[in-house]
Amino acid sequence: MHVLVTGATGYIGGRLVPRLLEAGHSVRVFVRTPRKLQDVPWHDDVEIAEGDLQDAAAVRAAVQGVEAVYYLAHAMGAEGDFERAERQAAETMAHEAKAAGVRRFVYLGGLHPDGELSKHLRSRKEVGDVLLRSGVPTIAYQAGVVIGSGSTSFEMIRHVTDVLPWMPAPRWVRNHIQPIAVRDVLYYLVQALEIPADVNRTFDIGGPDVLRYGQMLNGYAVEAKLPQRPISVLPVLTPRLAAHWFNVVTPIPRKLATPIIESLQFECVQREHDIDDVVPRPKGGLTSYRRAVRLALSRMRTGEVETSWRNATLAATPADPLPSDPDWAGHTVYVDDRKRHSSASAEDVWRVVESIGGENGWYSFPLAWVARGWMDKIAGGVGLSRGRRDPKRLEQGDALDWWRVERLDRGRYLRLRAEFKSPGRAWLEMTVTPAEDGGSDYRQRAIYFPQGLSGRLYWYSILPFHGVIFPGMVERITAAAERESSHTESTGRNWTQQNGNPEPVHEEAA
Repeated sequence: MHVLVTGATGYIGGRLVPRLLEAGHSVRVFVRTPRKLQDVPWHDDVEIAEGDLQDAAAVRAAVQGVEAVYYLAHAMGAEGDFERAERQAAETMAHEAKAAGVRRFVYLGGLHPDGELSKHLRSRKEVGDVLLRSGVPTIAYQAGVVIGSGSTSFEMIRHVTDVLPWMPAPRWVRNHIQPIAVRDVLYYLVQALEIPADVNRTFDIGGPDVLRYGQMLNGYAVEAKLPQRPISVLPVLTPRLAAHWFNVVTPIPRKLATPIIESLQFECVQREHDIDDVVPRPKGGLTSYRRAVRLALSRMRTGEVETSWRNATLAATPADPLPSDPDWAGHTVYVDDRKRHSSASAEDVWRVVESIGGENGWYSFPLAWVARGWMDKIAGGVGLSRGRRDPKRLEQGDALDWWRVERLDRGRYLRLRAEFKSPGRAWLEMTVTPAEDGGSDYRQRAIYFPQGLSGRLYWYSILPFHGVIFPGMVERITAAAERESSHTESTGRNWTQQNGNPEPVHEEAA
């Protein structure tokens, strides 16, 4: 089927597109800023239509020739009269899609009770109503809190639980919520194209668990290997104050936190399960909340610290981050990144890199390394006493003082995983690349995944030492390579001056 996806740069849309492609559908995406898609792995597999949903001509062009439209655009962080803007955009799409002969709308809204709603819930419901009245058969899903790395709801849970050992919270932490894993949301969205063509209605969708928000916070803590967080309910914490509080203790912007917090004032659970009559459950059943959290955390658990988005298979891993996700999405990562150009060749710099550690040392303030090694020993860690197996050559899996060789691309790339005691996980990357002038470029990255508040405090407590140790490492590693390179060239010149150019040797045939 030829489908149009709006909101393809958003959280759900960016993960839906590869699922649709995998299912064999032809996909066109409608975006305001195509450059936001340049790093996604499916960029070359879709048709890109540029425009704004408020522009009738652009919408008219985008819907030509498509059979179904996924309407996933939503002004999550918008201010001002966003309700009117969203209604007008939906009406424009409804009119143009009807005129173009589109046969199906698929929309994703939110679970909500009857009666008075927050502005954002009211707006999402109204957009669904516009599409349902359009004359184009519409499947309007109403989903619970979506759990996956990058979703605003999940990132709020993650950041606040990671940072706070004790949580002052508003009364709505006692409200019941029915979260749903992002993989299940995507499953239902793709399956919407298989629902009989004359069906035009809303369907509630949610996961198998109905939880209080406080239970969700502590469920995350268990999966993240953090202590349970005591929660104190503060009756005077209004939604606006709560949004400011979230903004203070997490990196999530207030304008994004506000609509989530406003919606949490209501009991958001499924009121009907009619979707089971038209769409079978996913193979293996719906994903529990705790398993959804595990999936969202899995990249950190497997120790992946860099991702090639071009090689990613997002259709199979929807809980993983996308390059289009905001900066605050995904695990908190601290990085110390240093670069230096060297006149030495890449081969000479690599020899120094591969010889690092053990009796050769770490090329920067040895007393600081020794002190850190003793601290690790006292804490029950391995310290610096393991040394290295071979003074010149490393192999993947080798122990190297308190590090382990996790990845080795000889001559180019070395990644060490820390095995010292700390409230988090750490890596040290060293990359050597040839430069056009015959020299080389050396890059060094220290990467840290903190665990909880103690991990964050640990990182900031050692920042002053990093500011001394890591610049020194970069400078001394490249300087050592340059000295070795200069010594080799000097030795070669002296030998030639003393012995002359060697005569070619001709072996006689036997």
